[in-house]
Amino acid sequence: MKLIDKSCTEFTHALSSKAAVPGGGGAAALVGGLGAALAGMVCNLTIGKKKYAQYEEELKEILRKTEELQDNLLKMVDEDAENFLPLSKAYGLPKNTEEEKLEKARVLEEALKIACEVPIKIVRTSYEAIKLHEALVDKGSKLAVSDVGVGVQCLRAALISGQLNVIINISMIKDEEYVKRVKEETDHLVAEGTKTADEVYRKVEAILS
Repeated sequence: MKLIDKSCTEFTHALSSKAAVPGGGGAAALVGGLGAALAGMVCNLTIGKKKYAQYEEELKEILRKTEELQDNLLKMVDEDAENFLPLSKAYGLPKNTEEEKLEKARVLEEALKIACEVPIKIVRTSYEAIKLHEALVDKGSKLAVSDVGVGVQCLRAALISGQLNVIINISMIKDEEYVKRVKEETDHLVAEGTKTADEVYRKVEAILS
């Protein structure tokens, strides 16, 4: 059974166990998926309301995008677990001889890059979904504005959590060009994404107060 097909209770218990997966990456992807889903809910609660008719087409497009991002993030729960397996195996390789040490270093480098793939995608996708909440805070139904706040905070957490999983892997990668490229991209997205998420949350608080 895929991790994402487990019940909420089963997944949570698996997460709390000493099993290698799911871990922080899978949790980040799931939280991000929930954040994107909340954007979709706000769209569905707003579309069809006369008061927001001027935003109807834009909201339908946002809904389409949120569904896509939500599905992508949910798929990443299992992708992250699958990508961790080569790394867990690489750690167990022998290093008794010089030849074994070199081979282990080569395999480990490759496995670390594979392990980075999903966390990088989590950062990218969470950033995209945060930008959708930025539009919804002004154009979505005010009756659901608290859900915009919850959604954007879920995505903020996923964004930062994805970056943490990138950081722990690139800290051991020797390929300096790869590390530089990944760090520049994720640092930029996290800086911009958290700034936008905080601005959206402040707007939500202002509307509710």
